[in-house]
Amino acid sequence: MIKPLLTLACVLGLACTCSAADKPNVLFIAIDDLRPELGCYGSEIAVSPNLDALAKDGLLFNRAYCQQAICRPSRASLMTGARPETTGLFHNYVSLRELQPDIVTLPQHFIAHGYETAYCGKIFHQGDTDEENSWSRSPVKWIKGIEKPVGGYALAENNKIKSDNMKEMLAKYGEAARRGLGSGPAYENADVPDTAYGDGYNTRLAIETMKQMAKADKPFFLGLGFKKPHLNWTAPKRYWDLYDPDKIPMATHSDAPEGGAAMGLHASFELRTRAGIPKIGPLGPELSRTLKHAYLACVSYVDAQVGLMVRALEDAGVRDNTIIIVWGDHGWHLGDMGVWGKATNYEIATRVPLMIWTPGMKSRGKPTDALVELVDMYPTLCELAGLPIPDHVEGHSFVPLLDDPDRAWKTAAFSQYPNPALREWAANPLSQGMRETWFGPLIREVEGRIIEQMGDTWDRELFEQHLMGYTMRTDRYRLVVWRDHRNPQADPVFVELFDHQSDPGETKNIASQNPNVVAALTRQLDAGWKAAL
Repeated sequence: MIKPLLTLACVLGLACTCSAADKPNVLFIAIDDLRPELGCYGSEIAVSPNLDALAKDGLLFNRAYCQQAICRPSRASLMTGARPETTGLFHNYVSLRELQPDIVTLPQHFIAHGYETAYCGKIFHQGDTDEENSWSRSPVKWIKGIEKPVGGYALAENNKIKSDNMKEMLAKYGEAARRGLGSGPAYENADVPDTAYGDGYNTRLAIETMKQMAKADKPFFLGLGFKKPHLNWTAPKRYWDLYDPDKIPMATHSDAPEGGAAMGLHASFELRTRAGIPKIGPLGPELSRTLKHAYLACVSYVDAQVGLMVRALEDAGVRDNTIIIVWGDHGWHLGDMGVWGKATNYEIATRVPLMIWTPGMKSRGKPTDALVELVDMYPTLCELAGLPIPDHVEGHSFVPLLDDPDRAWKTAAFSQYPNPALREWAANPLSQGMRETWFGPLIREVEGRIIEQMGDTWDRELFEQHLMGYTMRTDRYRLVVWRDHRNPQADPVFVELFDHQSDPGETKNIASQNPNVVAALTRQLDAGWKAAL
C-alpha cells in the first residue's frame, strides 16, 4: 500500500496570509501532446510567433523531460512533485486520490500560503481535477454572446460520424467500445471562429477569470490547459491555411530502431481508433501528410490562444508581476520510428517543450541545455514565490538557471513506461474485450515480434502485466532498461543504448557493442534521481 506523503494539515500549519503585492502571480499553461514542434525549438515549419516571443524574452529549456509519456501519470507527477514510482500512477484508469488521498498538489500548496487558485481547460487529467483540494475558486463559466462548444467537432456531419460509430461499436463489441473505439474523424478544419472549439472558448473563460482574480487582494495561481494538439486535431481553417502541405517535412526516420526492443514501440493504437484511419498496416504518404498538417494547425491555434492570454495580462496591468510557465505533458511521434502517438520511452515521446518568464530573471532569450524534468516545476515555482518546498517533492528547483543558463546542472533525467506494445493506449493492461475487437490482429502482430525477439525468455504474464521500461537521459546517452516492475533491481530482460552524439534520432541500439557504458549507466540509473543532482 502506498502511504500518504504529506497531509493537508501539515501544509495548513505552515499557511500564511499575503497580499497580491507581496507575491508574484502565476500563469500555469499546459499544452496536451505538444512535442517541441515550435519555431523557438528550430522547427522549420511550425508557425508559433507567440510562444517564440515568450521564449525570446524568457528561458527556453532545450532538454526537458516528462516522467511518463502519457497524460494522467505525467500530470499527476508534475502536479504533486512526485515521480510515478511514488504516486503509483502508471496508466489513465486510476485516479491520483485513489492512491494518494493526502498528497499536497502544487496549487493546493499555493492555497495554503495565501494564494487564490483557479483553472480553465485541462490541467490535471480528466477524472483528476481535484476540485475540492487544489482550487479555491470556480472560474468564469460562460461569456455572454459566445456559445459553448459541444460534441467535439464544429461540423454536424462529423459529430454524427462519431455518434454513429459509437452506436456501431457498442452493438458489435459491447462495453469495450467505451474505451475509445467509437470515434469520429481524426481531424477537422471548419471555417469557424476560435471559440467554436474548446481551447479558444476556454481561453476566453481564463481571461475573464484572470480579470476577476487580478482585482482581488490575494496573488493568483491560474491554470490554463489546452487540449490541442491532442487528438482529435480540430482547429479553425485559418490555422490550416498557414501551411502549404507540400512543404511540410515528414519524419526522417520512419523505421524502428535497428536492434531495438520489440516491445519499445506500439501499433499507433490511439490514432487507429479514429474514423478513416486504417486499422492495420501503414497509413500511406497522403494521409500521413494530412495528419501532420492537422497537428501543426492545432499547434498554431494553441499558440494564438497563448498570445491572447498574455496580452490580457498586460491589459490588466499584472504582466510585470506574473510568472508565466508553459509546458507540454509529453512528446508525440508523428510517424517517427513508424509510430503515431505518445507512449514510448524514446526521446521523441519523453522530451517536452518547457519555457518560463519571470519578472526578476537576469538572463533573457538565451536557451539552456541543462537536463530538467517536469517534476522540477513544483519546487521551482515554490522558490520563485517564496514558499517552502514540501518534504515529499522529488524534483529540483531550476531557479539558478534563470540567471545562469550555462551553469553545471544535474547529470540525468528519468522517465518510464510499461510495455507500450502490449498495453492499451491509456497504458492500462490489455483487456479480453480489446482482444476481441479489431485490435486483435494488431495485438497478435506486435506480440509475434516480441516472441520472436525474446525466444525462451517470453512470459506472457510478465510482458503484459509487469514489464516496465526505465529510461535515463544523460548528456550523451539514452539508456532503456526493461525489467520486471515487481523487482526493479532484477536483471533486465532487454537493454537499449543510444548515443546522442552520433545518433540523435535514436536509430540504432548499440547496447551489445558497449557493455562497459551500459554497466556504468545502469549503476547510475539504479542510484536514482537523488544521485543525479
